[in-house]
Amino acid sequence: MTGVWVVLGATVGAPVRYLVERQFRRRLGTAFPWGTLAVNVVASALLGLLIGGHAGAVVVALLGTGLCGALSTYSAFAWETMMVADRHGRVRAGAYIALSLLAGGLAAALGYALGYALGYALG
Repeated sequence: MTGVWVVLGATVGAPVRYLVERQFRRRLGTAFPWGTLAVNVVASALLGLLIGGHAGAVVVALLGTGLCGALSTYSAFAWETMMVADRHGRVRAGAYIALSLLAGGLAAALGYALGYALGYALG
């Protein structure tokens, strides 16, 4: 049954990722992969929130593995880093890597802290 929850979450996460990236590209262009950065940061925050709040196995499967797994992707991050390096140089690609890691890590930590606080307050 866990697999079903993962698939259901992924069916929402993948199209949301596509639509968000498309909107960012349309509005800001392709010089920097803002869409992938945004979905990766949001997924990191949500995953932190779930783990910090000690969400149950079904919720983690649905929202963590399914939704967050489909919403964020390391392969797009890696490919877009190479494209930024190729088109705009290594400095901009390095900035994208640093920004992605810092923002994703900070979002996960803040999500975790919020989840922990809410779990503590509600539990």
